[in-house]
Amino acid sequence: MVISDADPVLLRLINGCQRGFPLLPRPFAALAAGMGQGWGEARLLAALQDAQAAGLLARVGAVFAPNTVGNSTLAAMAVPAERLEEVAAFVSRQREVNHNYQRDHHYNLWFVVAAASSAGVAAALSRIRLATGILSLDLPLLREYHIDLGFSFLAESAAAAEAPAAADDPGLSAGQRQRLLAALSPGLPLTERPYQALGAQCALSEAQTLAQIAHWRQQGVIRRFGMVVRHPELGYRANAMWVWRIDDDAERERVALALATEPAVTLCYERPPRPPDWPYQLFTMVHARDAQSLDAALADIRRRHGLERLPQAVLRSTRRYKQTGACYGYA
Repeated sequence: MVISDADPVLLRLINGCQRGFPLLPRPFAALAAGMGQGWGEARLLAALQDAQAAGLLARVGAVFAPNTVGNSTLAAMAVPAERLEEVAAFVSRQREVNHNYQRDHHYNLWFVVAAASSAGVAAALSRIRLATGILSLDLPLLREYHIDLGFSFLAESAAAAEAPAAADDPGLSAGQRQRLLAALSPGLPLTERPYQALGAQCALSEAQTLAQIAHWRQQGVIRRFGMVVRHPELGYRANAMWVWRIDDDAERERVALALATEPAVTLCYERPPRPPDWPYQLFTMVHARDAQSLDAALADIRRRHGLERLPQAVLRSTRRYKQTGACYGYA
């Protein structure tokens, strides 16, 4: 399946439901009721299963705010070309790794490590170093300016999310919360009662599961709860990590705040430099539909904000080895 083959009604639903997915016992029945004649719960579930199998839909689930329920870091390795496939495969097999990309730079393998604690992240990085003999750059998040990977891939804009309703803390134990975090990682089961099925994986009732997810949303721990798409399959086939060295704190903040407002910029955050090999502190991700559009967007942003003279690098993504939901349930 490619995007042009998918049912336009289904695409509109996915596009508009990247946030604010229903917290109801039968959410797919509620969504199908608004899709028009011929749609029902069973048809919608089958269509979403097909979209997931085809790679258009990554999962239905949670995107957590960084370092709220666990710990994570961005890591990079300079891998010799003849070992890249071997090393990338090993990195992707690590359960703590949720994103793993090749980029066109000396540091050519970039991946995200997430775990329940900083010790869990450190253990995963140590395991990778011992197995590969290659030291990773460890680049934890210092400051977030803009993070939003909800892609409006249709001509119309995605529907705005409603503010989460107030939700009381259901009083789960730390162990119960960790089990739910682990169960949420691959996304909701595409079944009639997904919260019931999710809860059964971690000995929670449907009501407890719904209440904890609602509480996390209300707290802001869950940044986005909805349909998570795979942007290349939906038309965004070019992207680059655009990094900047700006040593002056005030100037770095000024540039970051300006870049965070750009529609093409989906991520903007500060991470520590690792001199002498990695002097950059400000990271942005830019997505576009093709390489030509990406180059045009970079040039336009650089020109309008007067950024030509700043030390910078553009690392284009050339291969996706792994893209899943982060799992903070691992110690």
